[in-house]
Amino acid sequence: MNRELIINVSPEKVDIALLEDKALVELHHEKGESEFSVGDIYLGRINKLAPSLNAAFVDVGYSKDAFLHYTDLSPQFRTLDKIVKASIAGDDSYTSLNNLHYEAEIVKTGKVNEVLQTKQPILVQILKEPIGTKGPRLTCEISLPGRYLVLMPLTNTIGVSKRVSSEEERKRLQRLMESIKPKNFGVVVRTVAEGKSSADLHEDLSNLVQKWESIIRQLKGAVPPVKIHNELRKTSGILRDMLNASFNSIVVNDPGLKDELQQYIEKIAPEKKNIVSLYKGNRPIFDHYGITRQIKTLFGKTVTIPGGAYLVIERTEAMHVIDVNSGQKLSKQTDQETTALTVNKEAAKEIARQLRLRDLGGIIVVDFIDMRNPANRKALYTYMREMMKNDKARHTVLPLSKFGLMQITRERVRPEVSIATQEVCPTCHGTGQIEASILITDILQRDFEALMDKGYHVSITAHPYIAAYLTKGLPSIRHKWSWKYKKLIRIHSDASYHLTEYHFFDQKTGEELLV
Repeated sequence: MNRELIINVSPEKVDIALLEDKALVELHHEKGESEFSVGDIYLGRINKLAPSLNAAFVDVGYSKDAFLHYTDLSPQFRTLDKIVKASIAGDDSYTSLNNLHYEAEIVKTGKVNEVLQTKQPILVQILKEPIGTKGPRLTCEISLPGRYLVLMPLTNTIGVSKRVSSEEERKRLQRLMESIKPKNFGVVVRTVAEGKSSADLHEDLSNLVQKWESIIRQLKGAVPPVKIHNELRKTSGILRDMLNASFNSIVVNDPGLKDELQQYIEKIAPEKKNIVSLYKGNRPIFDHYGITRQIKTLFGKTVTIPGGAYLVIERTEAMHVIDVNSGQKLSKQTDQETTALTVNKEAAKEIARQLRLRDLGGIIVVDFIDMRNPANRKALYTYMREMMKNDKARHTVLPLSKFGLMQITRERVRPEVSIATQEVCPTCHGTGQIEASILITDILQRDFEALMDKGYHVSITAHPYIAAYLTKGLPSIRHKWSWKYKKLIRIHSDASYHLTEYHFFDQKTGEELLV
């Protein structure tokens, strides 16, 4: 599989498109530094305790208080609280955790008002970005992701990604981390660490420990709410998490970001440094790579599937509902059961893509085409799980119910990607009404004569129907105007204009003239 990253930089934001074999599978938008992104670390202040929810509302500088549930405090919260308060006061003895004395762990079934107090400063990490009317979701279980490892302060656990399938490799990574892991730090070994040397893992671990020490040093004299640590920008985060042998091209239209990405890749994967290139074409970069067309095709309510079938995707308050329609495909086949399985598999592949592309979260219910054969129903379930393997978000896929419905749950950490694929009518501007067509030429002539009376040398560009109306016949309207004003009147047609659209231009400068 060939993976490409196409990056469009504009003054307002950065758009990032991930292509797999030229098909758009993920679309990310990156705004300014003020955005509350997953992984950012803040020193917040507790504004309110909610014992009925067993949670606290924390001021981290967002327009609405962030939500922190008791279960997200971490067992070593009291130790973290001690470190935070001491570091704010200027005590730098906790930059290293080698000689740390742990406080008593909090009780799993405890109450929030037994541990937290209002106005208390607290070190938190964004677990979920603000979604809709809700503020960010927070956690006190700090984790720092690197290229090969995830570092977790105040714990001593070692974990290895379940996607490392070789038992021998899992044991090697476990032994290696036991030998190099600093005291009072836990680690999770990521899938990309498979086969890596101890030097690679040790370097990544050292960088993460230094990052933690920097976070603690920044607490000195800090006044909440304040951001303490920025998670990587999404571009770098995608590269860190997904860069592998199948990643063969990164194209960006901004020289500054291109240099930044090359430097970053040189650190994490030097052999891949040359895959970054600068786009210099005249067309917008997303148009050149066919991404704009894919966006318009894939983000509507109806999504077509090759072969004639299509999906209808609806959003409700509680869930997303996807209906699989065969179109005319089933009616043309004799073996409808086999054809239904084929169409359902094609739909499952597209649904897995849509979940990643739109970043749909929560409960998703899929109404597949009915199949009576139990073997076919099981085959579809197995195929759906296979298609979801590339999805990094945590998810669960359930077998088809007796009603032919499949339930999927998918982790939601960011707002759903929603793009309007319908455009406001350029003729009526959304009102549903236009000028009476019989009057169009009268209005055009009035505007034209007003410009000519001002002394302009005017040319007209209009829809072919209007251009033909002005130029056909003897004498034509254009000839009459030329005789009247003693000037050559140029009239051009443009098929991209809507039926009643026309514009005036100065023949000398080419600038558009407004009446």
